Amino acid sequence: MTTPSHDDAVQRQFSPRAEAYLTSAVHAQGEDLRQMAEIASAHPQARVLDMGCGGGHVSFHIAPLVAEVTAYDLSNAMLEVVAAEAAKRGLSNLRTCQGKAESLPFADASFDLVMCRYSTHHWEDAGMGLREARRVLKPGGVAVFADVVSPGEALLDTWLQTIEILRDTSHVRDYSQAEWLTLLSDAGFTVQSMTLRRLALQFDTWVKRMQTPEPLVQALRDMTAIAPQPVRRHFAIQEDSSFSSDTAVFVVNKAA
Repeated sequence: MTTPSHDDAVQRQFSPRAEAYLTSAVHAQGEDLRQMAEIASAHPQARVLDMGCGGGHVSFHIAPLVAEVTAYDLSNAMLEVVAAEAAKRGLSNLRTCQGKAESLPFADASFDLVMCRYSTHHWEDAGMGLREARRVLKPGGVAVFADVVSPGEALLDTWLQTIEILRDTSHVRDYSQAEWLTLLSDAGFTVQSMTLRRLALQFDTWVKRMQTPEPLVQALRDMTAIAPQPVRRHFAIQEDSSFSSDTAVFVVNKAA
């Protein structure tokens, strides 16, 4: 029997759910998305890579503001949805490309901007993916990485990673702020800013989007019901199992 790879797991999780991510309110809006658009608007001639584009929301927001956007994702089904939606919106400067973060099929210094939102926690090797992002970025270019972040404290971290993987078996890790800063530094980036926010997640919508199997949905409800007080307090767990996660946006650059 052939053992499935992590890439297979990601494809299996996300390909049947592409439409759900296109229509997801959590992914289609947010202060982090507006922050990315503001950064892009300062570079109207830029070639931009949307790395791990998912439902394409970063690409859709920034395509009207820049010269060209490449929406890049491991899932062909996601890319088909993105291409169809881009055509509906008349975004003729948006193209798609399939592949994994750790092996970008682009020449060195191909892009003025690299943007990545809610993707890094799925990468099998985050360090390699970040090094690849830096490789394809032009000298003096800017990259923006946005993701859920771990609180860092052991109890809170264990709870977060557990609920993430119960919901989505392709989850690898929500990195802490400290881990992110180390990963970015090791990849050769200089951090310009870090913006921290909170993301409220409605439980039923959260599991429905991923089509989490019912036994695992029940396990998730049990996890929220028995969570100790420090966990309940930090993640603001509600009676219906809804909760809030920490997020961060890292704006970095590649030295000229």
